[in-house]
Amino acid sequence: MNLDFSSKNISFLKIHIIGFVLSSLLIIGSIISFFSFGLNFGIDFKGGTLIEIEIKEDVDISQIRSALNDLSLGDIQIQEFGSKNDILIRIEQQSGGDKIQQNVVEIVKNKLDSDLNSSVNYRRTEVVGPKVSGELIQAGMFAIVLAVFAMLLYIWFRFEWQFSLGAVLALVHDVILTIGIFCITQLEFNLPIIAAILTIVGYSMNDTVVVYDRVRENLRKHRSLKIDQLLDLSINETLSRTIITSITTLLALLSLYIFGGSVIKGFTFAMIWGVLVGTYSSIFVAAPLLKYLDVKRDWTSTSAVDSTK
Repeated sequence: MNLDFSSKNISFLKIHIIGFVLSSLLIIGSIISFFSFGLNFGIDFKGGTLIEIEIKEDVDISQIRSALNDLSLGDIQIQEFGSKNDILIRIEQQSGGDKIQQNVVEIVKNKLDSDLNSSVNYRRTEVVGPKVSGELIQAGMFAIVLAVFAMLLYIWFRFEWQFSLGAVLALVHDVILTIGIFCITQLEFNLPIIAAILTIVGYSMNDTVVVYDRVRENLRKHRSLKIDQLLDLSINETLSRTIITSITTLLALLSLYIFGGSVIKGFTFAMIWGVLVGTYSSIFVAAPLLKYLDVKRDWTSTSAVDSTK
């Protein structure tokens, strides 16, 4: 399979309006889903108790559900993951402060050990109080905003403000669509997803910088080309690198998603979506935006060569 597009002349700018319309619809849909469904916050952000256990084959999940329902601890979610013997128990945040939250673990352990005849192996327990969960939400949002702002400054110093604005708009596009897909699918949104979004910001920016760097070179080199032709040329010249990088990254992420277990499934799903959206935005959002941002041509470069002559 030949992935060398450097000699191709695919007219991306002829269909860039379709890309803008599609992105606008996806952003609107993401915003609507955010206010309609909201994010399915995990224990990291809404507080509560998470207990991961392994049970013997002769114990049914209905026995666990029946035992825990007798404790009157509010909403309790019990689900299998991996094999049928691996169980994840989520218990809603309890009123009364952090001390009560810590006591829930002992209450659940005592009840399961009593009713299931000590056939439970406790692998992991997590307890997050209301104060900590609130602080984590603020810290997570601050981290995303700070990352986008840092990218704005980086591109501004490396290129020009037009490139910086185009790159940040593409980043905001990727972040909104990632949050939107989590609202629609109602997958659990927790701290690893924040880490995934920050990774997506870095990946998308790297992809955009590669395209922008070639645009800047071509602005100096091809002085007679119209901006549409120049942008198409730049995208085509970097398309092989973009596609190969995306494919190799996706292969690794798909392996993690399929074989990595439930603990990292949300993270890898976010990364897979982010790679797809980031690749799309660097071609159909970031690059075409330069057409409308009045990018300056460097007429003073002594190395400039007019390739059209």
